[in-house]
Amino acid sequence: MRFTLFGEAIMIPSDVLAAWIFTLILGGTVLFLVLKKRRLGLIWEYLITTNHRKIGILYILFGIIYFFRAGIDALFIRTQLAMPNNDFWVFQGEKYNEVFTTHGTMMIFFVAMPLLLGLMNTVVPLQIGARDLAFPFLNALGFWLFFSGSLFFNMAFFLNMTPEIGWTGYAPLSTEQFTPGPGSDFYVFGLQVSGLGTIFTALNLIVTIVRHRAPGMKMTRMPLFTWTSLITSFLILIAFTVLAIALYLLMFDRLFGAGFFSGTDGDPVYWQHLFWIFGHPEVYILALPAFGIFSDVISTFSRKRVFGYPIMVISVALIGFLGFMVWAHHMFTVGLGPMANTFFAITTMLIAVPTGIKVFNWLFTMRLGVIRFTTPMLFSLGFIPSFVMGGVTGVMLSVSAADFQFHDTHFVVAHFHYVIIASTILGIFAGLYYWYPKITGYVLDEKLGRWHFWTFLIGFHLTFFPMHITGLEGMPRRVYTYAESDGIGGLNFISTIGAFLMGISMLFALWNVYKTYKEDRKVGNDPWDGRTLEWSVASPAPEHTFDPMPVVRGIDAFWFAKEAGEEMPVTDNVRAAPLEVKSILPFLMAMSLFFLSLGMTFAWYWLAILSAVLLFALMVVRALKDEREEHYGRGSKDES
Repeated sequence: MRFTLFGEAIMIPSDVLAAWIFTLILGGTVLFLVLKKRRLGLIWEYLITTNHRKIGILYILFGIIYFFRAGIDALFIRTQLAMPNNDFWVFQGEKYNEVFTTHGTMMIFFVAMPLLLGLMNTVVPLQIGARDLAFPFLNALGFWLFFSGSLFFNMAFFLNMTPEIGWTGYAPLSTEQFTPGPGSDFYVFGLQVSGLGTIFTALNLIVTIVRHRAPGMKMTRMPLFTWTSLITSFLILIAFTVLAIALYLLMFDRLFGAGFFSGTDGDPVYWQHLFWIFGHPEVYILALPAFGIFSDVISTFSRKRVFGYPIMVISVALIGFLGFMVWAHHMFTVGLGPMANTFFAITTMLIAVPTGIKVFNWLFTMRLGVIRFTTPMLFSLGFIPSFVMGGVTGVMLSVSAADFQFHDTHFVVAHFHYVIIASTILGIFAGLYYWYPKITGYVLDEKLGRWHFWTFLIGFHLTFFPMHITGLEGMPRRVYTYAESDGIGGLNFISTIGAFLMGISMLFALWNVYKTYKEDRKVGNDPWDGRTLEWSVASPAPEHTFDPMPVVRGIDAFWFAKEAGEEMPVTDNVRAAPLEVKSILPFLMAMSLFFLSLGMTFAWYWLAILSAVLLFALMVVRALKDEREEHYGRGSKDES
């Protein structure tokens, strides 16, 4: 669409115009409903909250919103690839580059990460007997940094400035020379700001798990979801810090003409090393929490303790350790040499061993168990064969000689999605169905849950299994068309059908949430006959929990107490609980970074300076305020 404004000719692509229209209609509808139902007070409450369950709900809410946004991008990609020489809407050339960049970046950073962090926020404190995360203010700041970074990245599309550098942001394509204009800067600053929030949340989780466990809750008695959250948080601290360094250097290349990744002194391979030192641990950052979810779900619905608990913990730690020793298997074709390729091929094969151990542990947990095929259990069972298939193709890709054939083909796309969707997305679905009563006080409908599971799982395999074959036939990734003579039109059409079936499955999930809300079927503390401490508190979990504090005397102590017909022992002699405060400061701090990023992106340095001054002022305000004085008195600093 072309029009004239103040004498200037302006062109808006039809996809951007459609997005504006859809967003305005949807936003207007939401605003109308909020005003009609008088929910402005509820929005303000969530804007200033520091409670872990409410922060978790915010993570989950925006993760789901971005899941639909990125899912629509996936449907655009598959529609364009449905037939040979296809020209669907505008998604060819640069537009195709934009849509797969947005899809990948959002799914990794703005869908999988917030959904997992949301479950960690909600569940981990309840599993270990903590009354909140160790630093509630920092927890809120972490979420709002994620929100402002994701908002900044998504704003690029509405300004027709979407980055087109892939989710990996490879240099030299991502440098100013090859992608001039502000598009790639939205990628750089969006990930920087949101990544900072992720680092804060990881720090918070580590301190909470180490310092705020219930009496008797030794680390050897923690649920496996808590264990995987702890190890994931350590991975985040290292991996996201490396990503922050890479993005910082790329920012200097783009804005100030530095030459870290280009020129005579720089090298694009530096970016690949930095990105994949982050990127491959990121795979386990996404997968390990899901492994913890599956462990808890399978144990609960098999009515058995997890088989080989110590080995499960050791294997998770080994995966985390080896995850930092495999990054260059993404770079077999770069030319690092036979010694480097051989080393990373061996470490890549090694990491399959602890992962395989976990699969057998899950199978032996179910063996001789009393299995209930609930929706969370179905997602867990669907995960095992799907993930094993992704693992097998991963071992194939670890053979450096073979990787020269597989590299940058649809075979790699299929492998990646088999690993991430089978573990992370199915794990998130299992966790949401499993802990939905603890988050909301309701239990989702089982019949609709089964429809969601089966349509999603069948659609998933229909979409990505044929990509192994098209990849072996030589179809490259990131290419928007192919010839009829390539002989892969039928397989691509099947993949497109599968993608739309996955999209349809999400409608069952939406209807399930709506139906559950309308029927108002509230449940008690323990609808699943759970084994861990979170099922001992009310549903939904109140803001003030564990008063008095339970004493834990073994693994699955809550379940064994129920079986014995006893109450868990309690005590009042506990560490001082974290203090929740209601504060608008986290939101304001995050938005000041949003405007600082905006000023840097468009070289509006006055805005960047004002935002930096505002951020510093807000930090000073926070530094001068100590909520402990209000609760414990002025002497609390010295006593603590």
